[in-house]
Amino acid sequence: MQQKKRVIYESVSIPYGRICLKLGLTPNVLTALSFVCAIGAGICFWQRWVLAGIIGMLLTAFTDMLDGATARAGGIGTLFGGILDHVSDRYGEAFILVGISLSGLVHPAWAIFALFGMVIASYTREAAEAIGKLDNVAVGAVGRMGKFTIVIIGSLLEYFLPDYNFLTYALIIVGLVSYVTSVQRLLYARKLLNARKDDT
Repeated sequence: MQQKKRVIYESVSIPYGRICLKLGLTPNVLTALSFVCAIGAGICFWQRWVLAGIIGMLLTAFTDMLDGATARAGGIGTLFGGILDHVSDRYGEAFILVGISLSGLVHPAWAIFALFGMVIASYTREAAEAIGKLDNVAVGAVGRMGKFTIVIIGSLLEYFLPDYNFLTYALIIVGLVSYVTSVQRLLYARKLLNARKDDT
């Protein structure tokens, strides 16, 4: 399911990449902008400026979409750029969730729960693709943008209805779906590796 969504996402985002190329923006510059936005979002959540934090997350997601779209639109993606993007994304997620944990809006344990889940889901994919030399292990019902959406919705509800712990529930959901995604990716990787073994 996630792979199909990815194909649609990439095809829809290409026109935005072309616009960035015309503006002279490179994928690595956009990756840096995404990282800066994530730092800003984390700081805003830490200071309990929830709406500003949400805007920061939206900008993080948008610029993260643009870096890949620009690389594809111009055929200028590089291996280092891909590595930089993945590392930047993990640091960005950490800044946002650490900011939320320091805000007092949730118990810090739930932010750690969600952060570790997001990191391990991404690491499982990257390990499977690097060590197993597999082309694409991006399976799972909820990807990074989906998890961002859950946190954003939880933050909005927390802002307008602060007595119901919506942000806590959002982090729990993000953590759970991330751990499920990690298991799905492990099983999918094993399936691909077993199929490769049968073909040899």
